[in-house]
Amino acid sequence: MRLVIARCSVDYVGRLTAHLPSAVRLLLVKADGSVSIHADGRAYKPLNWMSPPCVIAEADGVWRVTNRADEQLLITLEEIMHDSSHDLGVDPGLQKDGVEAHLQVLLAERPDAIQEGLTLVRREYETGIGPVDLLCRDADGASVAVEVKRKGEIDGVEQLTRYLARLQDDPFLPHPVRGILVAQSITPQARLLATDRGLGCVTVDYDALRGLAPAIPTLF
Repeated sequence: MRLVIARCSVDYVGRLTAHLPSAVRLLLVKADGSVSIHADGRAYKPLNWMSPPCVIAEADGVWRVTNRADEQLLITLEEIMHDSSHDLGVDPGLQKDGVEAHLQVLLAERPDAIQEGLTLVRREYETGIGPVDLLCRDADGASVAVEVKRKGEIDGVEQLTRYLARLQDDPFLPHPVRGILVAQSITPQARLLATDRGLGCVTVDYDALRGLAPAIPTLF
């Protein structure tokens, strides 16, 4: 991972345009090829970013970051205060809580609960930057990457996007590879971002998968 602290301005050119005026910011360049721009606030959320795969062209005082859709981040560097690179090694991945881990097991046993005709190929399929929860095949024989969350949020969409970028280059899989985010509930923001990136969203009932009556009784 490369960490750069610099006074810079940023312009995004794509389906719409956005501008960040000059200020001191943190630039993160990760090993997966993503680039994100952070302020000293907003918790973990970047001000702007480019998801992988993308290409970074560095010229004198300017970074030009381009993705496969030919969208660009133009980062104009006025002053660099820090520039360092660090090898973080292989990340063991997020340890799931009991409900999320059990939900993954249940869906592996019943992938048709996600989508009719879906069959399991393998659990925890390695992408090189972490394992996708379920690798499945649909009725047409195409590959489907499924990421399972208790609650589907933007982070889950970003994670699945990174995995798909790696799986699209996997020579052992039928292509193209599509992705589905599965959760007990999915936020509107996550649904919007997933739709924008061509990902599917499916909500499932944990109790129903376990063969139990609904947690909230119904009239009929």
